[in-house]
Amino acid sequence: MTTYTKFKEYIWLVNTIYQARSITLAEINEKWLQTEMSEGIPLSRTTFHRHRIAIEEIFGLFIECNKKNGNKYYIGNDYVLREDSVQNWMLSTLSVSNMLGECQGLNHRILLENVPYGGEMLQQVIKAMKENRMISLTYRRYGSPDTGSYQLAPYCVKLFHQRWYLLACFESGLKSVYAFDRIGSVEILEQKFKIDEDFDAADYFSDSYGIVVAENVEVERIVIRAFGYEPYYLRDLPLHHTQREINSTDEYSDFELRLRPTSEFKAQLMSRGQWIEVLEPQSLADEIVEWHNNAIKRYEK
Repeated sequence: MTTYTKFKEYIWLVNTIYQARSITLAEINEKWLQTEMSEGIPLSRTTFHRHRIAIEEIFGLFIECNKKNGNKYYIGNDYVLREDSVQNWMLSTLSVSNMLGECQGLNHRILLENVPYGGEMLQQVIKAMKENRMISLTYRRYGSPDTGSYQLAPYCVKLFHQRWYLLACFESGLKSVYAFDRIGSVEILEQKFKIDEDFDAADYFSDSYGIVVAENVEVERIVIRAFGYEPYYLRDLPLHHTQREINSTDEYSDFELRLRPTSEFKAQLMSRGQWIEVLEPQSLADEIVEWHNNAIKRYEK
């Protein structure tokens, strides 16, 4: 059996158990025999348990058995598939990849977004993170004709809006973010680093929108009003994990968020145009109005 075939079976098994929430091996086999992968051959208990072990090692997902409930299998840590986790991203990406691989004849009817891939540099950074080694990278910032060289401790990587970013730390303790598509080269150094014991990547970005962490900007309670179809979009794809709906009428819905209103967040509000109004705080509303007025002036020229 090829590695590709095994991965297809792993992904199918995870999706089947996750969608069923709780399912027996006999019920899994019924669904298995309905797939082309089975070729009419049942999934043996031995193969099933080999797959369970491989799924745990590769995806970090635990397929457990509830013997008190008729020996039904379930994903013990299924919560990771409902949040922005590596497991969720891996499973979603591979599931879509498998689906597209089976639809070669529809290539001209399936349109995708381009995601700049860090390739070898992403692999190098992750390897350095795993070994807690410093890296040396060359980087060209926007608006600068020169390329800088830096020695950094790679703390974490983050995917945001189809781009990979690196959060790295200087020896001074200052942290900075680098976009992979502007990194020229990466070299893993012999020098090791010790990551801050209290550092948590999710916590570090938790008060921010995107990849800009402006500690000089205070966390604020922000209330926005969404019109038209915008409430539906915000319900399906929240702007931030703190977002919650606090009021709804036939004309609009109000949403509350708690985060740092950085330029990156303001730009996101601007991109929603006339369908978003900032209600609180007034200072943020005034800034958005000013940004809109400046945009209008550009057109008036």
